[in-house]
Amino acid sequence: MSNLKIKISLFLNYFVFAILLNSVGVVIMQVQGNFGVSKGSASILEACKDLSIAITSFLVASYVVRIGYKRSMLVALALVTAICLMMPSAGSFLSTKLLFITVGVSFALIKVSVFSTLGLVTANKKEHISLMSFLESFFMIGVLSGNFIFSAFVDNDHPQSTSWFNVYYILAGLSAVAFVLLLTTRLDESKVKEAERKEVKTLADDFSGMLKLIILPLVVVFILSAFFYVLIEQSIQSWLPTFNKDVLKLSSSLSIQMAGILSASIALGRFLAGLLLRKLDWLVVLVGCVISAAALVLITVPLTKGISVTEIKNLSDVPMVAFAFPLIGLFLAPIYPAINSVILSNLPAHKHAAMSGLIVVFSALGGTTGSIITGNIFDKYGGQTAFYFSLAPMVILIIVLVIFKRLQPKLPPVPSAGNPEGH
Repeated sequence: MSNLKIKISLFLNYFVFAILLNSVGVVIMQVQGNFGVSKGSASILEACKDLSIAITSFLVASYVVRIGYKRSMLVALALVTAICLMMPSAGSFLSTKLLFITVGVSFALIKVSVFSTLGLVTANKKEHISLMSFLESFFMIGVLSGNFIFSAFVDNDHPQSTSWFNVYYILAGLSAVAFVLLLTTRLDESKVKEAERKEVKTLADDFSGMLKLIILPLVVVFILSAFFYVLIEQSIQSWLPTFNKDVLKLSSSLSIQMAGILSASIALGRFLAGLLLRKLDWLVVLVGCVISAAALVLITVPLTKGISVTEIKNLSDVPMVAFAFPLIGLFLAPIYPAINSVILSNLPAHKHAAMSGLIVVFSALGGTTGSIITGNIFDKYGGQTAFYFSLAPMVILIIVLVIFKRLQPKLPPVPSAGNPEGH
């Protein structure tokens, strides 16, 4: 119970950034109508978000221990509160770019700090992988909530209306609440700071320590796993609202709401994974999930052909495939938190910030790559072809996961200060 308040704070931080980060799919759809932006040009918003995450993580992650996990999270929450308050009065395509750059920089600080803090508030590996899965499932609840919040501000009758920018007042309020909760919550970072002081002496040592992790075979394979997983997830998640609107002919608000099924299925999948992974081998679960996801793509995408050319405005008229395809989230859900937990569980706590930085960097690169490729395929060859594209990285991911499992014993858990389990 002593860690309950900080755990609630971590969950709320993730909830706020879940809404902001994953609104990119909604914003991509909206800016096409508001500002006459092409699909290829709109995909730059994903790069604004992910590249800022990657660059910030690469430059700052190894210093987060020195800055302090709590202090880093407070800075991030303050930044997003400010940018959200600015958005309604500065609504433009340029302002959306600035928004996602700010959100990306802030999330890099949040994710590295949250992932690192998990090692301080869990007692062993099983608790770590379970809490990681629950945290990621709550992230998806945030994504789902964001879909409904944004859809409430979209004006279907006036596609060029920018009234939806007012949603950022609500998001600024949520971020401010998260800031106050964290500010009033105690987080004991003394053990990890003490271990850090004993191991390294300079900031250059911190940075080189992160780079040295990359030469470990297990870390290299993990990076590939994270890259291809996020490539798959973001190629679907960022373009599902546009797919719903352009291919399935749903109205703008319905397109956003139906995309929420993907978020809900990922949230449910990660919650269930938090239970399953306590009893089953993670490789069996994850490979089974990837195969199931590929099968769902092959079954559902062909059903999207020949949809009515008239716009669908009522939920009762929505075709069944709009409900079925987003269920792919159930199968994608367990992969990311599980592989993250595996790699973090094999490192001492004072290495978690550096490893979390690498996680964020390569996840961001995967997200940007997937979204830009999908956006351009969508623009030139249509939505069905764009979503078939996800099958290729799924095959690669299965191969990489098998190699990851085989390499895992080569990097045994290293005890950290005050915890023989490596957390």
